[in-house]
Amino acid sequence: MLTSRRGFAALALGLGAPALPARAQPAGWPRKPIRLIVAFAPGGATDVLTRLLAERLQAGLGQPVVVENRAGAAGIIGTEAAAHAAPDGYTLLQGTISTHAMNVPLYGAKLSYDPVRDFAPIARTSTGYNLLVVHPAVAAANVAELIALAKARPGGLAYGSGGNGTSTHLAAEMFKTMAGVDLLHVPFRSTAPAAAALVAGEIQLMFDTSVSSLPLVRDGRVRALAVTAPRRMASMPDLPAVAETLPGFEMGTWNGLYAPAGTPPAILERIDEATRAALRDPDLIARYAALGTEVFYAGGAEATEFLKAEILRWTRVVRDARITMD
Repeated sequence: MLTSRRGFAALALGLGAPALPARAQPAGWPRKPIRLIVAFAPGGATDVLTRLLAERLQAGLGQPVVVENRAGAAGIIGTEAAAHAAPDGYTLLQGTISTHAMNVPLYGAKLSYDPVRDFAPIARTSTGYNLLVVHPAVAAANVAELIALAKARPGGLAYGSGGNGTSTHLAAEMFKTMAGVDLLHVPFRSTAPAAAALVAGEIQLMFDTSVSSLPLVRDGRVRALAVTAPRRMASMPDLPAVAETLPGFEMGTWNGLYAPAGTPPAILERIDEATRAALRDPDLIARYAALGTEVFYAGGAEATEFLKAEILRWTRVVRDARITMD
């Protein structure tokens, strides 16, 4: 289960702690702009959150932090590019639950990178949940009614996702399995075009990221039925959890900052310091919260153990749901 309590406790301790002693700085680094790869299209959840973070990292590192979108293949294209980049601190990756956990069981030996072996984790940066949203014309006011509608129209309701193997895809596949319904999957290159298709009525539902869907819900362009958290969230107390209808249903999302394996420890420490400072920024915390996402800091060692546990968890989910990319 994903929770933010531990992360917020660590963050709070950082806010009240005395200044950290100066560490040995990597000589002459950084001397030029730093490339921060997002493995998804512009406008999607990962892209939006990364750009907000990059602004603060730039201030902390004293060099431009340039976000580069390398979308495609459930994040594999951009993640592979980061894995094969020179380990000099000038290429970073905003890794996600999709690129670093879900893709492992989904693609197996076909995966062109190893998320544990090929990357040096710097820090986890955020955590959140998806929303089950429908087009306003869908005749379902809650999860139970949506399930009944789907059972009455097998294969007649289409759901969008940010691509095969993403959290927006696997959340819907879990829903299909647990609810015993047949839904048509329509994958997109990221959550932004999928959400646009939902607004246009080209698809009927989506387990969208809160970053992408909350503005649409507030504008009345889509309707939220539930959140994928294990229980109702304090920030959205009137929105039921899917688990209230399907006990045990949960889909948490997370992002983390990574460098290619072999990046010098002094550079990783420097980026970690800048990341912690960025995540303590009240404006960043508020802007993430407005997007339904929580700032979550966890350092490299903890991030590694968490990643290993996530890979095991999603291996079980993919196996039990018999999800394949063939």
